[in-house]
Amino acid sequence: MPTPQQPGGAPSSPPSFPGGLLPTWLHVSDIQGLAQLATQTTLGVTGLAESVQGNVYKAVAAPFGPLGAKFIDRMPGGSGVRPLGITGLVYGGIKGVTRLAGGAANALLSRAAARQDSPRASTPQREAMLSALNGVLGDHLQETANPLAISMQLRVGGRPLLLEPQALAERLPGAAGKLLVMLHGLCMNDLQWNSDAAAGGHGEQLARELGCTPVYLHYNTGLHTSANGEQLAGLLQQLVKARPQPVQEITLLAHSMGGLVARSACHQAAAAGYSWPAQLKALVFLGTPHHGAPLERLGSWVDGVLGGNIVTRPFARIGQVRSAGITDLRHGNLLQADWHDVGRFERGPDARQPVPLPAGVACYTVAATTLAPGKGAMVAVKEALARKMVGDGLVSLESALGVHAEPGRCLAFPPENQWIAQGMNHMELLRRPEVTRQLGRWLGA
Repeated sequence: MPTPQQPGGAPSSPPSFPGGLLPTWLHVSDIQGLAQLATQTTLGVTGLAESVQGNVYKAVAAPFGPLGAKFIDRMPGGSGVRPLGITGLVYGGIKGVTRLAGGAANALLSRAAARQDSPRASTPQREAMLSALNGVLGDHLQETANPLAISMQLRVGGRPLLLEPQALAERLPGAAGKLLVMLHGLCMNDLQWNSDAAAGGHGEQLARELGCTPVYLHYNTGLHTSANGEQLAGLLQQLVKARPQPVQEITLLAHSMGGLVARSACHQAAAAGYSWPAQLKALVFLGTPHHGAPLERLGSWVDGVLGGNIVTRPFARIGQVRSAGITDLRHGNLLQADWHDVGRFERGPDARQPVPLPAGVACYTVAATTLAPGKGAMVAVKEALARKMVGDGLVSLESALGVHAEPGRCLAFPPENQWIAQGMNHMELLRRPEVTRQLGRWLGA
């Protein structure tokens, strides 16, 4: 088979695995990270089964009062299964063996990763796997120092930019003074802005039309939006300071969650007194859930239903595996204050601090609906559903347009800076030529 190669990088020889059980594009550090997740998953499933059985014991024992209480574990925070009973010993044995095996595998793979002579080039398949895992589990990966965790970088051609004058001059020779910074969405990566079309994706086409230099953000979408916004604000400051040529203007083009990260970065950069917001000319959103996404609100409701029953309560823990980045999409959190004093999985009203669009910056928004223009008695009903629920399949029209029931939370996009893409889904916003043309009209004006 062809040797895996990172876009813009040199080919490298992949390791071989016994029996071809694992894809050749996996790195040793990836296998180490996946082994850690497998260990943690086994422990979690064992703990879940123990909690369910313990809660059943509690429910059965409750009518018998003190007599029934003798047969369950009454320690605060305990599962209800007595640790020295037969069932408790079985669960304890499974956990002990899992920890032992997981620790041994992690030690062996750590040594193997350390012995690698040089880092291997990545592949689009590997990048897609890492970005999906980070979207769902990114905060957990970072907290457990898992090697699968993504660190924020600015990249070109899938390769990181070293933010030093000499390195930037070599990687971006003849770069324009106009920067186009492109931010991907949840569970995605910078390579997914690419297009198979001969003209290229949004970035390549806008570079030709507008004479700008596109750079692509790559980040862990499972972290809180506020954390990613803070990191991006600092990263753009480093980029502006390290550029050999002065930066004349910056445009941020963001898809989905990337728009929330961009708004958070603008707000936090202004608060920190950074210089780059003075060069920010335009901010463009593609399908950004400014006021949250219906699927995360549904997930929160399911958590509440499962948590309301003593037997099903442990199953709520399965849904609560989802990352901080995902739970921030319930209402569209931007700042640490929006979530810091509230449990991530607690249901409650929208208590965000309102953050307006940055003053003096041209802001544009593209919303999409999967419904094509039509006629008939049901058109009004379909359009109402699209505005409130359906939208592009993930983000409603109202959320993407910044419309909110509370006037103080509405985002002030001028009518001429709004565009609704008909018959288009959330992912198609990344590469449809109609979107590219609309971006060119706005940014080239």
